[in-house]
Amino acid sequence: MSPEHNKATVREFFARFSASDIEGALALMTDDATWLISGKPDRMPTAGLYSRERIRKLFHTMLKQLESGLQLTVKSMVAEGERVALEAESSGDLKNGRRYRQHYHFLIEFRDGRISAVREYLDTQHAHDVWQAP
Repeated sequence: MSPEHNKATVREFFARFSASDIEGALALMTDDATWLISGKPDRMPTAGLYSRERIRKLFHTMLKQLESGLQLTVKSMVAEGERVALEAESSGDLKNGRRYRQHYHFLIEFRDGRISAVREYLDTQHAHDVWQAP
């Protein structure tokens, strides 16, 4: 597919995710898609490589802890061939009163017009402080 098609798919993915439509977002991914969350698993249990099914479970677990979902906003995006690189921000309030305001860089790869791999880079200290710290 074209880089413009891939960018449109990324926008659609994040729009569906922001609407808490996890199944709709995942439908834009290949069945064998992978999602890598940066970080050291001994310091941040969510770090590591996920299958599509495993990332589905993580997304649903996250949503259950949020007051009204997680809003993801794409700030900039470039595409070349079958890759899209983007900067994004998220905003969500947890039911425990903590506020999650994250900054990301994503590298997203495509195969046959669908997302086949995601690499997510984020502020791991902020993620730990909001999601894991006592």
